[in-house]
Amino acid sequence: MVGKHVNYVFSEDELANFDGKDGNPAYIAVDGTVYDVTNFGAWADGEHQDMVTAGTDATDLFESESPHNTEFLEALPLAGRFE
Repeated sequence: MVGKHVNYVFSEDELANFDGKDGNPAYIAVDGTVYDVTNFGAWADGEHQDMVTAGTDATDLFESESPHNTEFLEALPLAGRFE
């Protein structure tokens, strides 16, 4: 899906399927954009630093607790949009 359908709009239920578990890709949403974090080692098994789980909207955590800036997000593959 990544790269081919970046205009795809994920619902909350659809995004939850991309939790990085059991061979599923790992996606997170931040500010309405869905990013693919599957190939980033820090997201092993769909979890990152015991703070956030793939398949969720991570906007609040990203804005309040993440040490990453927007340059980090810009380096991630896009998977679609989140509404």
